[in-house]
Amino acid sequence: MTKVYTGGCLCGFIRISARSPRNPHTCSCTLCQKHTGAHSVRWLEFDTQDVQWTGKGGKPAMWRSSEFSSRAFCSRCGSSIGAIDDAPTIALLTGCFDDAVDAEFTSADNADRGCV
Repeated sequence: MTKVYTGGCLCGFIRISARSPRNPHTCSCTLCQKHTGAHSVRWLEFDTQDVQWTGKGGKPAMWRSSEFSSRAFCSRCGSSIGAIDDAPTIALLTGCFDDAVDAEFTSADNADRGCV
């Protein structure tokens, strides 16, 4: 059985249910810093079909950050949620998960690969 990861924003308006995580990585690029207010962030990618928006808020609000991606956040409390790419990928910030210290969320090399 595939593990389901749950999480959401600070106020609970946006809730997430996701499975089959891949490509855990960190990033310290200027865009990620501005999006979160943190020096460095940890991301976890999912195929779009493996993420469900389960809260009353539905899908998060988005701001177009590049030619192929939008930053996702809660329209009510402003919490950063992740990035939704035009390609079938949703990258979620690991801090929005209920169990943000799960071993699945760490990469072997902790590579900072940069984001757009």
